[in-house]
Amino acid sequence: MGDLPFTTTEFFNVMRSYNLTIWPAQILLNLLAFTIIVYVFTTNNYSGKIISLILSFLWIWTGGIYHLIFFTEINPAAFGFGIIFLIQGLLFLIWGVFRDELIFSYKGKLIELLGGLFIFYSLVVYPLLSSAFGHHYPDNPTFGLPCPGTIFTFGVLLFAKTKIPWYLILIPLIWSIIGFSAAINFGVYEDAGLLFAGVSGFIAILTNNKSLKAVIKISS
Repeated sequence: MGDLPFTTTEFFNVMRSYNLTIWPAQILLNLLAFTIIVYVFTTNNYSGKIISLILSFLWIWTGGIYHLIFFTEINPAAFGFGIIFLIQGLLFLIWGVFRDELIFSYKGKLIELLGGLFIFYSLVVYPLLSSAFGHHYPDNPTFGLPCPGTIFTFGVLLFAKTKIPWYLILIPLIWSIIGFSAAINFGVYEDAGLLFAGVSGFIAILTNNKSLKAVIKISS
């Protein structure tokens, strides 16, 4: 395990403790994810704010509940992880809710296909692969934990119709690289999709930014 301060057994025990303690919050977290999907496909004047608010909640939940309360029991670095996840949640809150700078919708573009694949992977493929690799509930990374949540976030952001500043996707990119180490160190091979989603999602968003014109929102 190199210089890691915890063992594979301790790593999965933290997931077990988290999953058993928060149950049935996993159901709520998945419902929130599906709520985002609904609002992506049924755009209205409040869709961007609602989607941003849910993304903010998911990142704050992961940072505050998983990292700061549970993961810190075995890894001191989790204090830092928790803080950056809380910061990411605040960024979504400020940029997407208070400033109302994010608009999401489905237009049938190629970039949205990639986003849909990331969303489908995080909610459906990820748990199926987790089970196939021998990680069964409650010793498995459920939705709401850092890695599937980061993949989901990149998927949602690929449906954005407004420019996304680089600093709004920097932390998710950093975590996709950090979190990928779990696939190597702990046999969480489903996290292989995390690195792909992070790198390709980051590049796709920055590339898409160049093709987007500034959207002037007219208040009714």
